[in-house]
Amino acid sequence: MSCERDTKGQFLLDHVCNHYNLLEKDYFGIRYVDPEKQRHWLDPSKPVVRQMKAQQPYMMCFRVKFYPNEPMKIKEELTRYLLYLQLKRDVYHGRLLCPFADAAYLGACIIQGELGDYDPDEHPSDYIRDFKLFPKQSLKLERKIIEIHKNELRAQSHPQLILTAAGLLKAASTIRLPRESSGVADGLQHCWPKGQSAALAELNMVQRAHTLETYGVDPHPCKDFTGSTAFLGFTATGFVVFQGNKRIHLLKWVDVSKLKFEGKTFYVIGIQKEKKLVLTFHTSTPAACKHLWKCGVENQAFYKCAKSSQIKTVSSSNIFFKGSRYRYSGRVAKEVIEASSKIQRDPPTVRRAQFGQSRSYNSLSHKNLIMNMEPLVPALPSTNEYEETATDNETY
Repeated sequence: MSCERDTKGQFLLDHVCNHYNLLEKDYFGIRYVDPEKQRHWLDPSKPVVRQMKAQQPYMMCFRVKFYPNEPMKIKEELTRYLLYLQLKRDVYHGRLLCPFADAAYLGACIIQGELGDYDPDEHPSDYIRDFKLFPKQSLKLERKIIEIHKNELRAQSHPQLILTAAGLLKAASTIRLPRESSGVADGLQHCWPKGQSAALAELNMVQRAHTLETYGVDPHPCKDFTGSTAFLGFTATGFVVFQGNKRIHLLKWVDVSKLKFEGKTFYVIGIQKEKKLVLTFHTSTPAACKHLWKCGVENQAFYKCAKSSQIKTVSSSNIFFKGSRYRYSGRVAKEVIEASSKIQRDPPTVRRAQFGQSRSYNSLSHKNLIMNMEPLVPALPSTNEYEETATDNETY
């Protein structure tokens, strides 16, 4: 589609959501990168052309912007599937950090959702190795993923048929064996139920991902007051700071009184243990600092406010008429959940992308606009030595 000079970001976002037949659209946004490699969220209230520094055609990405704090309150399977795609991408790019056990479970859910049930006739012993699920993917992790895919996901769907040797004959007596079956083993093989559906595997993946510390964190690299590298982020709970794989700060939204920036310096002002707290960080450029500030303002409004009428215009400076001013213009989380509960329509068809399909399968491709939500694809051959060893404490 061509963007006219006065076409606003909201029109573009609505166009994409209509293409997907998506009603629960408030969790999503459109992201782009300017020629200086700075990321931005498209502002729905401003004309697209004024926001883009590059020449057409524009390259933009449809992404989850606000991660649902309660995924089970998402009404439609389509919305959950798009959230699942985003989380799968977060895992692939190392943004969703996982301990070994969680990484194995998430990987197994992805495999179950994409490939279906384990089938020894179709899946060789190393079938996981053909696909890149994590940035660091050890042989030990792959073996654990296979174990969960083969056993746990199938058993979770049908707990009444988890069989032990002692219960085998009892189970056989309650299952009607096919006439052509010659024995208990053959009968059980024919009657053994299928495992989790793609929708259930995706839901379980989302539910487990939701419990991780980096769920919903869009990391902003910076330096703290000591000069150490840190990554800042915003979640449904509040403002977070990571150093390496460790979260060193969590300031809940109720305790954050102001976010501001001056040049390349970002400030978080709040209260902790009944004392005023000022956290100072330094970004690489003023543009990165302003983007960080706007993300913080939007996330605080979305998750903290009870209704959109409570949202106020905020200033980046202590003086209201100095510096940048910004106001988040969308609905807040509580309003989105309420609106979801009122949806009454036949669920739209979910067209799932499968392994091996083109990365552009789920894309909207036009002459002057390319929207991309990438499915996972098989990994390219690597020249790095394949690692077999991994510790249970390692993060993926």
